[in-house]
Amino acid sequence: MAGPALPTTTVTFLFTDIEGSTRLIEDLGEELYVEALAEHRSSLRAAFAIHRGVEVDTQGDAFLYVFADAEAALEAAAAGQRALASGPVRVRMGVHTGKVRVTGEGYAGRELHRAARIAGSGHGGQVVVSAATQAILDGDTHLAGLGEHRLKDFPEPVALFQLGQQRFPPLKTISNTNLPRPVSSFVGRAREQEQLVNLLLGGTRLVTLSGPGGSGKTRLAIEAATEIIPAFGAGVFWVELAPLRDSALVAETIAQTLGAKDGLAEYVGEREMLLLLDNFEHVIEAAPELGQLLELCPRLRLLVTSRELLRIAGEVEYPVMQLTEPEAIELFCERSQLEEDEVVAEICRRLDELPLAIELAAARTRVLSPAQILERLAQRLDLLKGARDADPRQSTLRATIEWSHGLLGEDEQRLFAFLSVFRGGCTLEAAEEVAEAELDTLQSLVEKSLLRHTGGRFWMLETIRAYARERLSESSDELELRRRQARLAVEFAESTYQEMKDGGDQAAIAARIDAERDNLRAALEWARDEREDDDLLRLAAALARYWPGRGLYQDADMWLGLALERPWSRVESRMLMLRWAAARAAALGDYVRSDDLIAEWRALAEDQGDQVELLRAMNSAALNASEQGEQETARVQFLAIRERAKEIGNHEMVAFAVVNLGGAAWRAGDFRGGLDESVEAVELFRELGDDTGAATALENCGWNSLGLSDPVGARAYFREALEIAGRLGWMRGIAINALGLGAATVTEGVTERGVQLLAATASLYAELGIDLRGQEEQRPFDEAVAEAESALGEEGFAAAWARGEGLKPEEIVAFAVAG
Repeated sequence: MAGPALPTTTVTFLFTDIEGSTRLIEDLGEELYVEALAEHRSSLRAAFAIHRGVEVDTQGDAFLYVFADAEAALEAAAAGQRALASGPVRVRMGVHTGKVRVTGEGYAGRELHRAARIAGSGHGGQVVVSAATQAILDGDTHLAGLGEHRLKDFPEPVALFQLGQQRFPPLKTISNTNLPRPVSSFVGRAREQEQLVNLLLGGTRLVTLSGPGGSGKTRLAIEAATEIIPAFGAGVFWVELAPLRDSALVAETIAQTLGAKDGLAEYVGEREMLLLLDNFEHVIEAAPELGQLLELCPRLRLLVTSRELLRIAGEVEYPVMQLTEPEAIELFCERSQLEEDEVVAEICRRLDELPLAIELAAARTRVLSPAQILERLAQRLDLLKGARDADPRQSTLRATIEWSHGLLGEDEQRLFAFLSVFRGGCTLEAAEEVAEAELDTLQSLVEKSLLRHTGGRFWMLETIRAYARERLSESSDELELRRRQARLAVEFAESTYQEMKDGGDQAAIAARIDAERDNLRAALEWARDEREDDDLLRLAAALARYWPGRGLYQDADMWLGLALERPWSRVESRMLMLRWAAARAAALGDYVRSDDLIAEWRALAEDQGDQVELLRAMNSAALNASEQGEQETARVQFLAIRERAKEIGNHEMVAFAVVNLGGAAWRAGDFRGGLDESVEAVELFRELGDDTGAATALENCGWNSLGLSDPVGARAYFREALEIAGRLGWMRGIAINALGLGAATVTEGVTERGVQLLAATASLYAELGIDLRGQEEQRPFDEAVAEAESALGEEGFAAAWARGEGLKPEEIVAFAVAG
């Protein structure tokens, strides 16, 4: 008996398919699954028949029905889902209306395939409806828009809808996007990805990812855009602009990507769409067109990667910085399949934590060990090469920087090269004075991601600076630029030293010197290499107080030693250098050399008739005597210095004499006298605004209080001195006062905490290259360790020691203050 006649011309297809049928068989077992399958067929056939549906085909767990009326098809689909709601079977359905051909074997044609693809995109319990069906049911409030999607075998996007308001996962289309699917894993950048997603979903219509080549702008943009595909009904599309050479082709390229045939703005119109425009920097003249496109298309959003900002209305810049150190190490280890160690960490630091550079370095591990890579990083621009399938612009680190450099104008290229003379960056004033920088050109280099500006300083990533240095070496200006930079460094060093001497904010001044440390080293090297001995002397003298304060003893030993050997003509600088060189020799226990330097210093002061320098030299000689056990000799000399300083009205030397009297008394065992002198010295230094002097006097108060068996008082003095040293970044001060505080804390009976401080101190001394043996503080250190071992036992002492030995200087201070 023949079945019902098939509707012809325009029909509405209803496809159904069980979701997860294989898993359902496993869950129910074959026997129960057969029963469930039969019940599902019976329920759907009954529901579809009531609404005049014609069964065309059934294959396993899928049905194809057709309806002459689109509304009836939707009602049938709804009825079918209700009939199955209480059972174990979940069915996805697709509804589509179109013209068909009827053959001897049934329906055929493109629309039949489209209907099948629509049905396959859904989820169990969901009814997906095509735009063609929705158009017939104009005004049907039961349909919810799902945006535009691309279906397999159909190049053009289609709008899809859903029957009802229930929430389902994103449709399983090939997605309305052409975003690349990177083969490698995405490492790090979780915070940046989240921030970008929030920007784009929060109403920002134009986000520009800026940063130098190789910083990972494109990958970050792709990952963020991929995450939010479902939020854009008309799709998310990637447009690669690097191959273009003409800015006029940007709009046409975007249109070709989207398949827009009648004008880009007309095509986008009211569509809710995100465009990812990659590598915009070399077609930057097309930026105004993007502004116009945004105005004409109110639901369009743009995510742009560019080494240069677009500078159009509504642009929100998102600078893509280097990876964090842990992220960089993770990336290297992921790509190289090696374990993390300090060599890997140093490679990442040397490569500025730049993703491209790290990926290229990791690729080299196929033929080089990490240690060999580290040795060769001086040639980083050519060492790091990518695979054969790499983008030519990023096949080597050199290529990616050359790409950006080639987009610069002549003035920009000149300044780019000139700025490489600075190590660690520079201030605006330095850039103007040394590199003849114009503000507009500086800003342009910043906007093109070849220069960065943070904290009031302009600076380059070292990988970029290496390329700029090559450009500078090719010019005839390098020698003059290095001369200017060195002379500016001399002026800076001497002015900051004078500020410290005049009682300025020592912590702030030291921080300014920290920022210029690499430039100061470059200036010292220039003075050494060019035999500019006066500049070498002036620099070494002006920095001699700074180096020990920051624990930079290698710098102090090298540059003071070299400057002392060179010819000189500036007496003031020579005396200043002799002062600090003598102090450094004494700190190393070389009192013979220290006394010789003091003798020369004293002779120069007498020859110049400089009473203050003479008193300073005498004070240093007396201090040497005290540290070598000649306390009575030293005390007499300090008293004479104090009286002479009072006569000439030099309050600084009065304070130095008094604090050294307190130290001499402590060494002689006169703890009460030592404490009185040291308390007076604290007040004198505070009146002078000398924080370092006040901390030294407080340290003396601590040692004398310990001598008086007052660990509570000692702890208060050491702790205050430690806070000052921490604020100043004075490494030696942190070390010795943490040691004193640890000894006082053990004596007070808070043993575990005291051991932690002693352990941290021992580590810091080792880090600074100071041998605790032979230092004055060795005796109280050893006594505190012995007392703590006795109180805690071997295991308890070892456990407390282990908790403290890894503390960094700033953590030592925080630990002490918290206690």
